[in-house]
Order: sequence, then structure tokens, then C-alpha cells
Amino acid sequence: MSKSITIMALDLGRQTGWSVLQNEVITLGTENFPLVRGESPGMLYLRFGGWLEKMYDIMMQQLGMVIYEQAHHRGGAATQVGVGLQTKVMEFCAKYEIECMTVHTATLKKFSTGNGAAGKETMIEAAKAKGQSPQNDDEADAFLMLEYAKYEIGIT
Repeated sequence: MSKSITIMALDLGRQTGWSVLQNEVITLGTENFPLVRGESPGMLYLRFGGWLEKMYDIMMQQLGMVIYEQAHHRGGAATQVGVGLQTKVMEFCAKYEIECMTVHTATLKKFSTGNGAAGKETMIEAAKAKGQSPQNDDEADAFLMLEYAKYEIGIT
């Protein structure tokens, strides 16, 4: 892979943390996908898909890889949302022929902190130790996923 690859990392959820490496510059943020009372739950996925398209356009359609954290199948609403958002990411990547990579939560935590069971605050501190200022754990996780992807494909 080229060292100039554009990578987007996503901490998927109703509040999605994101981090992008483009032209050797890293940006991070959080995007919310709220549902209005009475709306179909499917609106979450439509909004998320629209946001992915917008981000792709902002990156001037130069996206080469997306990494996201695997959803855990514990049941309930959070699992349903996580799996649904993963599906949208896979669909998006297939549509634009973008490489798609996943990382298990424990693997990311061990890579980032040395402890596969690290808590949210420890992950935030790990992102800060690497020079970032995440506003929340979603941004920290997204940034650390970006670092993991860089490591895995050999970008220093």
C-alpha cells in the first residue's frame, strides 16, 4: 500500500467517532445520528449512509481504506445498531472498491494500551499520549483504530 493512502476509522454507534488520515494529516470528530420521535428506525441507517457519502466527497473520493470495530453480538438495541452500521460500511466499501478492515475491541485495547480490557478513560489517555485531543471516547477509539490500521499496513 502507498504511504499516501487515505484511511477512515469509525467507532460505530448512534454517536459515531471518526478519524481520517489524508495527505499525512489526521482529523477526528463525532457524528450523531438521532431518531426523531415517530421515525422509522431505518432512518438511522439512511442518515449514516448519507454521511458516509458526504465524507467520501469531502475526501475528494480518495478513500483507500475504512477500518471499524467489530460489533459484539450480545443482543439488544446496541447490537442491532452496530451490526446495521457495519452492513452500511461494507456496502459503501463494496460500492467504491475501498479496502475494508475490522478490529476486535480487545485487540485494539491491547494494541493501544497493553491491556485488552482497558476502560474508556485509559483509551482517551492513550490517544492523548499520541498527540491527539479527543473530545470523547468515540473519537479516541476512532483515532486509535487509525493508528492500528497504519501499523497493520506498515505506515509509520
